Order: sequence, then C-alpha cells, then structure tokens
Amino acid sequence: MSLFDLPLEKLRDYLPEREEPADFDAFWSRTLAEAAEHDLAPTFTPYDIPLTAVEVYDTSFAGWGGDRVSAWFLVPRGAEGPLPCVVKYIGYSGGRGFAHDHLTWPSAGYATLVVDTRGQGAANVNQPGATADPHTGSAPHAPGMMTRGILDPDTYYYRRVFTDAARAVDVAAGHPAVDAEAIVVTGISQGGGIAQAVAALRPDVRAALIDVPFLTHFRRAVEITDRDPYQEIVRYLSSQRGAPERVFRTLAYFDGLNFAARGQVPALYSVALMDDICPPSTVFGAYNHWQGPKEITVWPWNNHEGGGPFQVEEQLRHLSKLLADR
Repeated sequence: MSLFDLPLEKLRDYLPEREEPADFDAFWSRTLAEAAEHDLAPTFTPYDIPLTAVEVYDTSFAGWGGDRVSAWFLVPRGAEGPLPCVVKYIGYSGGRGFAHDHLTWPSAGYATLVVDTRGQGAANVNQPGATADPHTGSAPHAPGMMTRGILDPDTYYYRRVFTDAARAVDVAAGHPAVDAEAIVVTGISQGGGIAQAVAALRPDVRAALIDVPFLTHFRRAVEITDRDPYQEIVRYLSSQRGAPERVFRTLAYFDGLNFAARGQVPALYSVALMDDICPPSTVFGAYNHWQGPKEITVWPWNNHEGGGPFQVEEQLRHLSKLLADR
C-alpha cells in the first residue's frame, strides 16, 4: 500500500468539523445511568493454567442491559498491591482469546483486565470470544457488526459495546488488587476506538493508549477507504438508499471525533501513514481534537499493523514515566 491520504505536514494540522448531536452528552449520561441500574456482579474464578509468574481469573460482569460480559483478569503472582491496572479492549472480529495472549502488561507489573467484545470472536480462530449479544443473537458470530441497529442510536450495536467497556473500568477499580486511581485503557483498532470513547466517558481513568483507532471520523473514512469494516456501512448505504441521513445521525453519537473533543486524560496515540483500514486523517482528526495532554507516534511505512511490537515498547516506556510518581 502506498501513501494515499493527506501528507504528514497537513495531517498534523488537520482539524475537521465535527457532526455532533445537540444531545450527545445527555444521550451518554442516560445510557450509562440505565446500565448502572444493573449490579455489576463481577466474578473472578481462578483459571487453571501453569503460568508460574501470573495469576489468571476467568472473569465476568454485567454490562449493558445486565448482559454477562466475559473477561480475563491477570495479576503478577505475589505482587504487593494495589497495582495500576491496564484495561484492554479487542480489535474487530476478535474475542478475548486466551489468557496467555495477554502477558505483556502483567509481566511489567500491572494488573490487566482483558474485556471481551460482545457478539464478536466467532471468525477469528486465534481470538475466540465468549460473550453473546442477546440483542442480535445468542452467541458470538462472524463480522458484520457495523450496521446492526444503525438507524437509531438507542439500538445501535456500539451503544452496548461502549457501555460494556465503560463498566469494565468499575470492575477493575473494585478489585482489591487494583489501584483505582491508576487505571489505564488501551486497545488497537476497534480496541483503540473503544479506549478513546471510554477515556471520554470515564474521565476518572488515569490515561489512554489509543493505537490506530477505528470508529473515528466515520464520514471521511467511508469516503476514502474501500476496506472493511468501514465498507460494511458503504454496502448498506448502496442498498438502503434513503437511509444516509439517519445512518450518519446515529454514527455521530459514536464517532471518535466527538469523544476526543471531550478527552482530558493523558493520551498516547499511534498512526500508520499507509493504513487503508483506519486512514491516517481519521486518526489525526481525533488526535488534534483531543483536549488533554497528548503524544502521537507516527509509523510512516506501515499499514494497519501500525507499530506492532514497537508500539508496545513505546507504550511500556510511556506508562512507566507517567506512573512514576506513584
């Protein structure tokens, strides 16, 4: 893939206008209040796996509508708490996968909560999911999530996903091994978009690590990339020709640009300049709207893999410095 978006010097100044509903904040306040009517009821069941340096718990909690959401909770064995905690969200089509997939943060001394994405994880053989979405089916299923309930923000799929993710912060904060004032949200692609939203919805988190975020600047994304998952929206609109106004009205409640404009916590972003899945202008659009302290790592020669393990090392160093005053 070659460079296809704006040149870097223009990306650094790219500040697109936002399509923000007048009741954006009221919508999310109501959404989280409705979810809070259900007790979190978290469970932490010891998981039998021979990892001598890490304790693993098969975890679940009540997300949107009281639906059970699966997670992994990992904590360094024998560590003296409370510990900072990294809450990790998953990329599109993947589930929470296997506990041993998530050892980086525990090996660095952090508690880690890996949150399943409801309804996903049936098509990725290496990242199976364990969380149903009762509102669209009874089990995880293959990709095709972008247009589920898209004609109304109340019924849109990502309303439930973002709410699950925000409630996961409370799950982490309530665990005795976790320092509730040192919770960091992170994710790649869809996970990055979720982390971006949660950091705005939950300003009590300590920081956000937002890696090549998806679910951001929807209108530009669908106009300049022909790659999935954004193309799911394009295919929908090509058939439902009277729907664009309602579709983009709904998407405005979930657009990373609008969450970024509310982001106050320290954020480390990453972007890949050859990324044709989450185009760089969509990432910079959000980054430039972010209101809190921020840095961005640019990977000039990479597609959607971004920095990969190189970015993880950046995140480890960044977080170590950020939390050094603890």
